[in-house]
Amino acid sequence: MLKKINGRGLIQTALMAALAVLVPLAAHAAKPGVVDTGDTAWILTASALVLLMTPGLAFFYAGMVRTKNVVSTLLQNLIAVAVIGVLWVVIGYSLAFSGTGKYIGDTAALFLKGVGQTPSGAATIPPVLFAMFQMMFAIITPALITGAFAERVNFKAWIAVLVLWSLAVYSPVAHWVWGGGWLFTKGALDFAGGYVVHMTAGYSALVAAILFGKRADFGLAVKPYNLGLIVLGTGLLWFGWFGFNAGSALAANGLAAHAFATTFIASAVAMLLWTLVDTIKDGKPTAMGGCIGVVAGLVAITPAAGFVDYCSAAIIGVLAGVLCNLVARIVKGKFKIDDSLDVFACHGIGGTIGVIAVGLFGTTAVNSAGANGLLNGGNTLLTSQLIGVGAVAVYSVVVTFIIIKLVNVVIKVRASSADEAIGLDASQHGERIINI
Repeated sequence: MLKKINGRGLIQTALMAALAVLVPLAAHAAKPGVVDTGDTAWILTASALVLLMTPGLAFFYAGMVRTKNVVSTLLQNLIAVAVIGVLWVVIGYSLAFSGTGKYIGDTAALFLKGVGQTPSGAATIPPVLFAMFQMMFAIITPALITGAFAERVNFKAWIAVLVLWSLAVYSPVAHWVWGGGWLFTKGALDFAGGYVVHMTAGYSALVAAILFGKRADFGLAVKPYNLGLIVLGTGLLWFGWFGFNAGSALAANGLAAHAFATTFIASAVAMLLWTLVDTIKDGKPTAMGGCIGVVAGLVAITPAAGFVDYCSAAIIGVLAGVLCNLVARIVKGKFKIDDSLDVFACHGIGGTIGVIAVGLFGTTAVNSAGANGLLNGGNTLLTSQLIGVGAVAVYSVVVTFIIIKLVNVVIKVRASSADEAIGLDASQHGERIINI
């Protein structure tokens, strides 16, 4: 027979139950240099989310091109998973994160040698998990560039450019910023890839668009293949981007939650502002424009997600929604550059907005490991960020120019006019989308 529990007994029972929960939690608190199961589970999840972004990008781009180029656009993106994934394991990771060089890593971690399961220093996740998380960034970055020369690239040449670009542009810049290189020592901050991912891809895309030249029918109104694919791709990118940004806290903690919130705020605001600009300029809002606005906002908040407060995130969203939209119009309208899917405007300009915003709005109240920007009393961060902008933009432009010119000597980078007219699906891959 159960004894009746009085008020005092009930309180004691509740306290004991609370202690039973809290004691294991206290024992589970993350310890530097020891694998933390919570942090590890979150970064495993975040890595998978970032991987999902590459097929998401493939759908996003494929929905914007014509029916005869859908398969080729999908494959140009998806092939990066295999090519860069293998390259990263063999040498890419080592060049980015091994060694203490100012400009490039070393070869000590070839084939992930020494990259094991036991954390060191302040880390709480296995080193191999960090390498895999970073691999997902390395995969999607060159895939972003494909939007600049959509519908006119020789697939074999793209594979060559993909490999060389990853080794000569992505890994060195990743080392500069995240691997202890010269920009890191100058105090430049990039939470999740403004310099490393978006500026490298965006400025390289501008060069690629110029070198590849215009599509044969550039300037004519072309209906996108499938708006549904664009919306699907946007949804996958938006979903995966929370792993991209919140995962860059490298722990399941308050900073990850903060980055999650700023990521949503900026992207939602950018969508609204891009739609507003479209309505003012063109007389009506479009689904495709709204989707592009989301991506512009996601790009711009990426370097700042873990360094700025919520109000600043909204301002970043406003800047991305307006400026990226206007630049996209100027690039095609005034300069007649056929950046097919507005990669430079979204990623080059969006990334630049984000890293400069860190120099303006950064605050140690959000992240003690960061620094205060100009508007929060900091005197040096903005200078460091601007140095980074100049260096990454110029380096990406020059090296990409050299890579494309070199590859073109061996393999013509642009598909022939006959192949372009037929469509890359049939001419390059012997496959095609059939509308029923």
